Amino acid sequence: MSDVADTRSFLGGGLRFPMVIGPDGGFGMSYGERSVAESLWLVLSTALGERQMNPTFGCGAHDQVFAPVNDATYATVAHHVRESLTTWEPRIDVLDVRVTQEGDLANLLLVAIDYRLKDNNAMNNLVYPFYIGEGELR
Repeated sequence: MSDVADTRSFLGGGLRFPMVIGPDGGFGMSYGERSVAESLWLVLSTALGERQMNPTFGCGAHDQVFAPVNDATYATVAHHVRESLTTWEPRIDVLDVRVTQEGDLANLLLVAIDYRLKDNNAMNNLVYPFYIGEGELR
């Protein structure tokens, strides 16, 4: 998707995340579905309390970073992801959140999110890597 506004203007636009400088020297912009995906990534990568001026913004899953790797932790992470996206991204309906462990990497949880864009009912998904028990080996 290019950095110019597309025909799906109802999805809005804004600064790209992560921020980049465009070829013209200005800030890079994103629009449409790309803007929504970047917004999801921003919400999930921000821990609660991390923003001084808006301490309720972000995802509470970061509180689980040293939790044991078990079904209860998977459910807690999924709950926090669903709650944060429902609160902070009004352009989507969260359909499903699944948390799985990745292969031999005991500290990597994959959070798969299925969502629907409210304005055009387009289905999308995002897989967010969440690191837990940092430095722990199997």
